[in-house]
Amino acid sequence: MRTTPRRRPWRRVLALLGSAALALAGAIALPGTAEAANILTNPGLESGSLSPWSCTGSLGQVVSSPVHSGSKALAGAVSSSDIAQCGQTVPVQPNTTYTLSGWVRGSYVYLGVDGGASTWTSSPSAYSRLSVAFTTGAAQTSATVYVHGWYAQGTYYADDIGLDGPGGGGGGPDTQAPSAPTGLTSTGKTSSSVSLTWGASSDNTGVTAYDVYSGSSRVLSVSGTSATVGGLSPSTGYTFSVRARDAAGNVSGASNSVSVTTNAGSGGTAFKQAAPYLYEGWGDPPNVSTVMSATGVKWFTMAFMLDGGGCNPMWDSTRPLTGGVDQSVINQVRSAGGDIVPSFGGWQGSKLGANCSSASALAGALQKVIDAYGLKAIDMDIENTDEFENEAVQARILTALKTVKANNPGLRTIVTFGTSTTGPSYYGNRLIEQAKSIGADIDVFTVMPFDFGGGSDMYGNTVNATEGLKAKLKSTFGWDDATAYAHIGISGMNGLSDQQENTTPAIWTQIRDWANSHHIARLAYWAVNRDRSCPGGGVVSNCSGISQSTWQFTSITAGFTG
Repeated sequence: MRTTPRRRPWRRVLALLGSAALALAGAIALPGTAEAANILTNPGLESGSLSPWSCTGSLGQVVSSPVHSGSKALAGAVSSSDIAQCGQTVPVQPNTTYTLSGWVRGSYVYLGVDGGASTWTSSPSAYSRLSVAFTTGAAQTSATVYVHGWYAQGTYYADDIGLDGPGGGGGGPDTQAPSAPTGLTSTGKTSSSVSLTWGASSDNTGVTAYDVYSGSSRVLSVSGTSATVGGLSPSTGYTFSVRARDAAGNVSGASNSVSVTTNAGSGGTAFKQAAPYLYEGWGDPPNVSTVMSATGVKWFTMAFMLDGGGCNPMWDSTRPLTGGVDQSVINQVRSAGGDIVPSFGGWQGSKLGANCSSASALAGALQKVIDAYGLKAIDMDIENTDEFENEAVQARILTALKTVKANNPGLRTIVTFGTSTTGPSYYGNRLIEQAKSIGADIDVFTVMPFDFGGGSDMYGNTVNATEGLKAKLKSTFGWDDATAYAHIGISGMNGLSDQQENTTPAIWTQIRDWANSHHIARLAYWAVNRDRSCPGGGVVSNCSGISQSTWQFTSITAGFTG
C-alpha cells in the first residue's frame, strides 16, 4: 500500500570527480603578482586552428557553435577512455602568481595547470566562468595549462581562456577594451520588467560581464547576452544600453539604445497562489466544500494527471479526464469561488512526460486538459529518474510547456522539483538552465524542501533551499532579487515527511510568513488529505503523524498572499 506516492527520497549522490591538488615548487621569497596581460596564444580559438593548443587522442577541434564570444571555440570530444585534455605550454617567471581563467560548457569540465591547482564545474546548457590562481616555483620558467572533460560525459566546450601575467619576457597590463555589444533589442515586457538580448562582444582576453544601463545608471550586470531588468514602474518609458567588460576592468563603448514603455499596472493581479495538494485517489479525500468553508483557502493543486495509455491524460491513469469524481470536486471548488491547478507527474506512476513520444505529443496531451477545464495554470511535478533525472524528458516537458503557453495567452506554467538544503541539485540546475536555453518562459519554479535526509531544522533548511534557488534564477536569467522571488514557489510536507522530518504548524507558519515577506509566487504542501491529527501515527495517507487541529495547515496556507 502506498502512503505518500509523490514523495520519496530523490536525491542522487554525485561522486566528486578527482582534481589535481599538487602544489608547485615552493618559493623562498614572497611571490610577486602578475599584471593583467593574457600570455596565452590563440586564447579564443579565433584563428580557426588549434595551434598552439594540443589535445590528447586528437579529440579537440575548433567549432563555430556554441561560442562564448567571437566566432570560434574549442570542443573536446570526450570518450569513455580519454578526457580530451587540451593544453598549451607558455614561458612564465619564477616565484610569480598567475591567474588562469576561461569560459566552459559541459558536464564536468576542468581548468588547471600541470602539477598545480585546478578547478571544475558542471554546466551542460550554458557557458560558465572558471578561475584558479597558482604561484610558480623559485626556478620555474614554463607552465602547461589545460582544459579537459571527464570520461563518457560528452563533448565539452571552452572559450576565451586567459592566463594573466607578465610572461617570460615581461609585458604591460591589458588595456584593450572589448568591442561594443550589437543588436540590443527588447524581447518582452511586463508592468514591472523588461527583457533584453544582444549580440556578444569580442575581446583579446575574453568578456567577463555585461553591464546593463537604464539611461546613465548601471542597473544590472550579467555574464550572458540576455537579461531581465525588474523593479520598474508601470506605464513608464525607459531607455536601455549595454556595455561589455573584461577581467582587467576595460569597458567597451555602449551598444545601440532601445526604448521601451512598460505595460500598464495590473491592479494587483500578479500571479500569487496558495494551493495545497488535494488527491482524490488516496488518503480518505475530504469534502472540499467543508475544507474551503473552514479555512478560507481558494486554490487547490489537484493530483495527479497521468498517462492512461497512448499519451492520453487521465486522473491517476485510471479515472476519466472529465465526468468523474475529480470533475465533481473541481465544480465544487469553482462554485465556492475558487479554482484548481492540475499537477502532472509526481514520484511514481505512468507519466505523460516520460511516455509521450515527443514534445508536440506532450503539448497535445496538456492541451486536452487545458481545454477540458478552461485552466489558468498547470503544474508539472518533475520527479524521479524517468523525468527529473532524464535530460531528454526534461527538455520534452519544457518544450511542451513553452508550446501550450504560446497557444493559451494568460496561462501560467509551474515546474515543481526536489531540492537540497542549499538549493537545486545538479538536475534542478540543469532544468533551470534548459528553461532559459529554450525560452520556455516558466512562471514559477517550485522546490520541495523536505526529504533532505534527516534534516531537523525545517524552517532554516527551507529558507536556505529557497535562497539557493533564488541565486540560481538570478545567475541564469539575469534577474534582480525581487524578480527572482516572484518566480519562486515552495511546496512543503505537513507533519512528518517520509524521512521523519517534522514540519509543525508553528514551523509552517514561519515558512508562510517568510514567503509573504519575500513576495514569492506560490505556497503549497502535500497534502490536504493529511491535514488531520494522529500523534505518533507515522507517515500515513490520511493524517500528519503529529498533534494538530483539523485543517490547520490548510488554514495557515490560506494566509499566504505573496
